[in-house]
Amino acid sequence: MEFVRVASLAEIPEGEMRAFDLSSGRVAVAHVEARLFAFADECTHAGCALSEGDFDDRAATVECACHGSVFDVETGEPIDGPAQDPVAIYLARLVEGWVELADQPVREGG
Repeated sequence: MEFVRVASLAEIPEGEMRAFDLSSGRVAVAHVEARLFAFADECTHAGCALSEGDFDDRAATVECACHGSVFDVETGEPIDGPAQDPVAIYLARLVEGWVELADQPVREGG
C-alpha cells in the first residue's frame, strides 16, 4: 500500500474536514481531537459530496447535505438517513506535520 501526501496538518483545522483527490477517488479527511479520519467523499445514497455536509467533531460523524444521511467517520457505517451502505475508509497518517493518505481504501464502501 502506497501513501500520498495531500496537505499539511495546518490545512485541516481541528474540528473540520477537507477533501482531496486520489487515484482511487475523492477522499474527505476529518481532524478530530488530534486524530485523522479519512473516508470516501461520496455519499452511498445519492453520490453527494460528504465534505460539503455538516461535520460533528464531538460525535465524529458527517451528515450529507443532500438527504441527511449520517455516517460514522471512523467506521464509515451509516447511522441515520436513507443511506444503507457504508462509505469506504482510508488509512491516514501524520508524518512530520504532513497528512498522508493510503492510495486505496482499507475497507470498501457500498
